[in-house]
Amino acid sequence: MKSLARGLVLLGLLLPATLMARVKLGNEVLAQHGFKELQGKRVGLICNPSGVNGELESTIDILRSAKCVKLVALFGPEHGIYGDVPAGDKVEKRVDQRTGLPVHSLYGDKPEKRKPSPEMLAGLDALVYDLQDTGCRSYTFISSMGLAMEACGEAGIEFIVLDRPNPLGGKRVEGPAVEEKFRSFVGKWDIPYVYGMTCGELARMINGERWIKKTCKLTVVPLHGWKRSMIWSDTGLPWVPTSPHVPHEDSPLFQVATGMIGETGKASIGVGYTLPFQCIAAPKLDAHKMADLINSYESPGVKFVPVTFKPYYATFA
Repeated sequence: MKSLARGLVLLGLLLPATLMARVKLGNEVLAQHGFKELQGKRVGLICNPSGVNGELESTIDILRSAKCVKLVALFGPEHGIYGDVPAGDKVEKRVDQRTGLPVHSLYGDKPEKRKPSPEMLAGLDALVYDLQDTGCRSYTFISSMGLAMEACGEAGIEFIVLDRPNPLGGKRVEGPAVEEKFRSFVGKWDIPYVYGMTCGELARMINGERWIKKTCKLTVVPLHGWKRSMIWSDTGLPWVPTSPHVPHEDSPLFQVATGMIGETGKASIGVGYTLPFQCIAAPKLDAHKMADLINSYESPGVKFVPVTFKPYYATFA
């Protein structure tokens, strides 16, 4: 196995100005209230690099340092707890070298290995969810959330969501619902492709509509200051890549525009190059004619420009 590059990423320039009013995340509200929802509990945490507060402090470290909380296990969704596993690859069970905590996989090589087992949940009082999603149904984090809720319901364990903004806002709802024959881990719930809810709101819907075999005791630690009209750039929060191809705060906007096109295998959408989800390209396409044609439709707020590139990997590499 090739060794992984390890180092530092410069995110400090993205921190909001101290005088700027910003949204308070669920993990910040939790800390502000003295971790009352977790006091005295043995806790597992579903998390990855996007699970940070507005000062870029990891929820892993926040819970480890909380004297009234006992963090005993981590759970890795697709891409793993450090976001270093490629899309679709199995996340392995292991021990985290940094914290010494066991890391359970929520993204095994088979569908039945994507739900927490009773053995994983043994000894826990609560399972906490703190992942930033993209507001798109095909993003697997929300599938992992629902399956974890089901497992907690079956095990009699509380499920706690630390709420986060929907980066596309709470008013944008677009696209079809899932047809039953196409239901999968990238199309799990009966919601539109762009669903306009926070993860906490979606968790309440999954539980309330009984989309899981066994509902759970659900607690949602809310956002403060978030409005449905806000997209991510309105929140005053720094963006941390939620997965390798969602590097910037506007990446979710591009993902819902081109993601389905990329699944056809007939066009590159910049995955495998430096423009993930930001382009539509194919070897025999006349980029200039195509840009002129699409721009002639005068779609408000959208401009297409020609681009030529050679993908480093993925489609047309």
